[in-house]
Amino acid sequence: MGPPLKFFKNQKYQELKQECIRDGRLFCDPTFLPENDSLFYNRLLPGKVIWKRPQDICDDPRLIVGNISNHQLTQGRLGHKPMVSAFSCLAVQECHWTKTIPNYKEQEWDPRKLDKYAGIFHFRFWHFGEWTEVVIDDLLPTINGDLVFSFSTSMNEFWNALLEKAYAKLLGCYEALDGLTTSDIIVDFTGTLAETVDMQKGRYTDLVEEKYKLFKELYKTFTKGGLICCSIEFPDQEEQEVETDWGLLKGHTYTMTDIRKIRLGERLVEVFSTEKLYMIRLRNPLGRQEWSGPWSEISEEWQQLTAADRKNLGIVMSDDGEFWMSLEDFCRNFHELNVCRNVNNPLFGHKELESVVGCWTVNDDPLMNRSGGCYNNRDTFLQNPQYIFTVPEDEHKVIMSLQQKDLRTYRRMGRPDNYIIGFELFKVELNRKFRLHHLYIQERAGTSTYIDTRTVFLSKYLKKGNYVLVPTMFQHGRTSEFLLRIFCEVPVQLRELTMDMPKMSCWNLARGYPKVVTQITVHSAEGLEKKYANETVNPYLIIKCGKEEVRSPVQKNTVHAIFDTQAIFYRRTTDIPIIVQVWNKRKFCDQFLGQVTLDADPSDCRELKSLYLRKKGGPTAKVKQGHISFKVISSDDLTEL
Repeated sequence: MGPPLKFFKNQKYQELKQECIRDGRLFCDPTFLPENDSLFYNRLLPGKVIWKRPQDICDDPRLIVGNISNHQLTQGRLGHKPMVSAFSCLAVQECHWTKTIPNYKEQEWDPRKLDKYAGIFHFRFWHFGEWTEVVIDDLLPTINGDLVFSFSTSMNEFWNALLEKAYAKLLGCYEALDGLTTSDIIVDFTGTLAETVDMQKGRYTDLVEEKYKLFKELYKTFTKGGLICCSIEFPDQEEQEVETDWGLLKGHTYTMTDIRKIRLGERLVEVFSTEKLYMIRLRNPLGRQEWSGPWSEISEEWQQLTAADRKNLGIVMSDDGEFWMSLEDFCRNFHELNVCRNVNNPLFGHKELESVVGCWTVNDDPLMNRSGGCYNNRDTFLQNPQYIFTVPEDEHKVIMSLQQKDLRTYRRMGRPDNYIIGFELFKVELNRKFRLHHLYIQERAGTSTYIDTRTVFLSKYLKKGNYVLVPTMFQHGRTSEFLLRIFCEVPVQLRELTMDMPKMSCWNLARGYPKVVTQITVHSAEGLEKKYANETVNPYLIIKCGKEEVRSPVQKNTVHAIFDTQAIFYRRTTDIPIIVQVWNKRKFCDQFLGQVTLDADPSDCRELKSLYLRKKGGPTAKVKQGHISFKVISSDDLTEL
């Protein structure tokens, strides 16, 4: 069972098609009429636009001619360059384009069954978290018989022109496609999760380890059905489409069509002085201006391979405009990568993507207001929605994406397309269950850019622990919907924090409702006990309050351990102490190294403190070797922390 399908404008393809065939007529879409409002918001196109069906444009029209990826695409007189790049990317992976163009064989023109052709098509888009089917007729805008927007150089192929029309209908009109990035469009076509990689910031040319780490990630993404494209920056508008010394075009988007790690045989090792080649194949959607450097078709490297060598190694060209590059040249020449991960199919039953739809809302009650503005608005920032997730293991890459509801359909009313949005990430207590109210001890683990684009993202390698993500608008007091998606190769259990403090119930009233909330951060445990000089000490913490406890990760082979472990407890009384124990992880039986016992009264100092470890038995027990550094904050106000 696939995800549920939403029918745009409640139009159902099969029902409409059968109705047209029964009536012997071609479909004309009443919800997207062949008129100026379907082209633009508030302007007219110079020149007379005539909407034509494909059979009136050429002989023998086809949805797809041969292999969908084998034909060059052109943006047309008024087309959008990012659309052509997205079409080229989409065509690389069959698992994606066959979903965007469902039942494409059934939709194809068949000259033997023209009585079954009804001039109706349907396409599917991933629209704000929902797969949405859009039905269109086949009337396309032309001037002097030529398509105004994108078209294929195979003049009787129409899949991209019809797909573009369906996308324009979904967003309101063709003009709504202006301002979309290639990544935005790919995400809407496929439901992938987009990440932008700054090649210069990553220093992949200088840092060999980072370069091969990037290759590994790109290889994994591509082989799992991901889509990847790249471009070269241009300092000013005059340099756009200017050719580099190696034949590449600045500001132009190239599509990755293959990536290979190749082990060379004995003869080729001598030729290339290496045992492995890290190779990337790219395609120019326009089919011209190819790479002219190493491994290009005219290069010395290419000429030293026989046809059999190329076939055996798998480095072949299958399309005009395709070329191979080494990883080194790829990192040296391109400035930006758009990596769109295929997140629709869980790997080995693991859910790699978590997503949730939320909303910034305004309410007079501060505890109910959910539109607090960006981090600069310190008094209201934490009134925004808050989401917590758990990274179960150290150093996993987590990609966080925040997408706001597209407002293009309201452009005719004078509303902006996008608000300025962003988000903040905080490392929080291992046992946090309620919303953040003040940021006393939480580590600010990351922040996205704040910009008026549809989507912002952040990609980071995170340590094991709990994290709270706070999505925000730049200004407070505004309302809008958003979609939050988090990708990680291990499950992260994304959930919203909705409650401010423990719920009043018969159970906790009988036990005693909490009167004090306490936060503790244990920074370090130092000078720990060693029984003999070469003993291995692997310390970890247990922080206890009554029957509740929190365990830190184990630190390997050290008597000076840095933990920065956080915990929060809601206590009925300060008579219930907080106990911090230090243990040594052993193969069979863990060793107790010492503890401290804290009253953690609201009147206590909130600064960093250090106490010697003691044996079990309370604050007056015998002192042991070692001490811990910690900060503890308590409050009678359960909504302070």
